Amino acid sequence: MPRRLQFRVEKWPISGAFTISRGAKTEAAVIVVEISDGSRRGRGECVPYGRYGESLESVGWEIEQAAPAIADGMDRAGLQRALKAGAARNAIDCALWDLEAKETGSTVTALARLRPPAPVTTAYTLSLDTPENMAAAARLSSRPVLKLKLGAEQDIERLRVIRAAVPDAVLIADANEGWTRANLEENLHACEAANVALVEQPLPASEDEILRDVSRSVPVCADESFHDRTSFATIEGKYDAINIKLDKTGGLTEALLVADEAEARDLTIMTGCMVSTSLAMAPALLLANRAKFVDLDGPLLLAKDREHGLRYVGSTVFPPEASLWG
Repeated sequence: MPRRLQFRVEKWPISGAFTISRGAKTEAAVIVVEISDGSRRGRGECVPYGRYGESLESVGWEIEQAAPAIADGMDRAGLQRALKAGAARNAIDCALWDLEAKETGSTVTALARLRPPAPVTTAYTLSLDTPENMAAAARLSSRPVLKLKLGAEQDIERLRVIRAAVPDAVLIADANEGWTRANLEENLHACEAANVALVEQPLPASEDEILRDVSRSVPVCADESFHDRTSFATIEGKYDAINIKLDKTGGLTEALLVADEAEARDLTIMTGCMVSTSLAMAPALLLANRAKFVDLDGPLLLAKDREHGLRYVGSTVFPPEASLWG
């Protein structure tokens, strides 16, 4: 029986609001793709991201255009050629992995010849807010690893008071392209003083050439500047780490190849996510064992997660059950 692709938009309320340097939102809008062979169903989830020129409508259109080829038997390799890296390809790719695991009675881990995933510690994200509010949130969270959304005035004060509030926590500073040539070095020095473990995307992707000439003791990670394997050439000499997100790579298939090349280039790996449900986190967890930094807290930021979601115990996230994915 030919495979059938369907998709739908889902909106999941965020607990409170999620604020970064580019703005705030109160819900996560995701697209869920389902591919059925008549008796089994594979699922994948993606988040269209306006920063990369995506919308619910544009990603939905890409998925719709791919449906006939999926019905005709297009596999993951064909999908990589047919669609560009991005959210649409991610949801379809992950659905194909999930379906193949169910059709073969296996797991995605086995199909991809990976080590079985183990529980990992994820960072927990603090939205951009006043220094005092972020310090209070850091203290109340009692999390071992915190990702701080920065990229606004008073970032130096934010770093100072947050570190004082949580002296033992691992801190990741994420400016979301919000720093400038004028304040970069000062902010990096503040990160060093606060014993920050990683600085994520300090400058706009279009202005990150300066990173080649800036000395720093804190490693700098590419997020908006890095998408898939074609990005390695453009980030060389600028960054010490990359943030692998499936919505940027266009799925698990490309993400695994990106991880291979990152390791060959001696780049530190971070695996990250958009604000989304456990269905989006599950494939990314297959990269977590290879990552020094894991940021898969999307479901923790929602008011509720989907049925059969991942199990979180504090900041420890456990591998998915087959009822969710894989």
